[in-house]
Amino acid sequence: MSFNFISPPEPDSNRKLAWLLISLALYVGVLLLPTPAGLTASGQVALGLLVLVIVLWISECVSPANSAIVLVGMAVLGLMGKPLRAGGPPMTSTAALNSMLTGFSSTAVLLVAAALFLAVALKLTGLDRRVALLVMSKVGISRSRLILGAMLVGFVLALFIPSATARVGAVIPIMVGIVTALGLPAASSLGATLMIVTAAACSIFNMAVKTGAAQNLISLNFMQQAFGHNITWGEWFITALPFTLAMCVVLYFAALLILRPDVPAKEEAEARLREELSKLGPVSAAEWRLIAVAVLLLLLWSTEGMLHPFDTTTTTQLGIALLLMPRIGVMHWAQAEKLIPWGTVVLFAAGISLGTLMATTGAAAWLAQTTLGQLGLGSLPVYLVVGALSLFSIVLHLGFASATGLASTLIPIMVAFAQTLPYGKETAFGIVLIQSFVVSFGFILPTNAPQNMLCYGTGAFSIAQFAKVGVVVTVAGLGLIVLFSATIWPMMGVL
Repeated sequence: MSFNFISPPEPDSNRKLAWLLISLALYVGVLLLPTPAGLTASGQVALGLLVLVIVLWISECVSPANSAIVLVGMAVLGLMGKPLRAGGPPMTSTAALNSMLTGFSSTAVLLVAAALFLAVALKLTGLDRRVALLVMSKVGISRSRLILGAMLVGFVLALFIPSATARVGAVIPIMVGIVTALGLPAASSLGATLMIVTAAACSIFNMAVKTGAAQNLISLNFMQQAFGHNITWGEWFITALPFTLAMCVVLYFAALLILRPDVPAKEEAEARLREELSKLGPVSAAEWRLIAVAVLLLLLWSTEGMLHPFDTTTTTQLGIALLLMPRIGVMHWAQAEKLIPWGTVVLFAAGISLGTLMATTGAAAWLAQTTLGQLGLGSLPVYLVVGALSLFSIVLHLGFASATGLASTLIPIMVAFAQTLPYGKETAFGIVLIQSFVVSFGFILPTNAPQNMLCYGTGAFSIAQFAKVGVVVTVAGLGLIVLFSATIWPMMGVL
């Protein structure tokens, strides 16, 4: 007789199960509380769901895609029998499910999916690696030049790759190759500098480019719903430009002065870069076609609302259609679908659904008034209001590993609060737009952003090294936000 023994669960599995049960218990606990004055029953469910997903996202007890599935399922169970709005009919399970699927029909979700296809095209053709190698080979080898090169690579790739993880994943092997070519270990001062700069620059350029990060699009989706106003790719870029340039200067000096990278003779590294470029061979026909489509998209994005009537989502979708066409394109669906992180798309859509639910039920307005409304910010100048909200966002971000999750949680609350301030609609829109920049402030801990963790996984730097640079960049960034909110942004019409 033979016996099949089931191995005991791993300790990590026990921890994840415990956090999952805690999150569900907290959700049920919120639903069992007496409904506060000014909050509807469905609004109370929305707040319970907010507590549920915050615990799921911070503990990482389930994957992001799984958290979206849990969110939708718990929402249906909680909303059944309750009216979506005060005075409305009680919802059936179908109506409750439909309310949680609204995010999946958002054009922002289509834009994220289409942009991820563009990232796959760059990876399949190898154009992302060629661009990074080319930039680094032209910049040159010295402490200052390598730091500037790492930032420049991050900016160029941010124009075309909407995934921070994909951008950093393409750059890390090149940075490690430069360090080893100079005869240094990955954990050297130069290795630490290049990895930290790569991660931090990625967060900075997430703010610079509208299509650079999913959290930008989820924030704009909520803002468009609330204010009936959108912002073009070019308007976003121009608004963020002075701030991101200043942040690059801060990052440059913080890395140079705090980490003090050592760079030996440069000949070997330059030879290594030339060798890696030669291995890629001449630019292929597929790469030329991709370059043509990418440049066309960049032109269409930057001239949106000026030379043509097409929005960013429409032009991106048409560009992906070209890339999927036989002979004209560079890939086919069977290739692309295997490399698309569909869980990111699902999480993005579910996050929009939760934010929409919070806005529709009045939960976001109630929470904003209960928390931020008690601070008396309405009597302060706009720049101090922006500074206080930014500090609130930065502290909250310390507990989040996903900027998308943070945007889904934070931006609806910011929208609701901005609408209560004694300013016009345009100023309220500007306040929330600046907060959408702050959502990308993942500078202090490696766990604050996926790109940080990718770089940390190389073993090139310690958490203390990352935090030293990150705290300086964060404090300087907060100061710059207050300064620009008092000077440049009002002159630009943002506030």
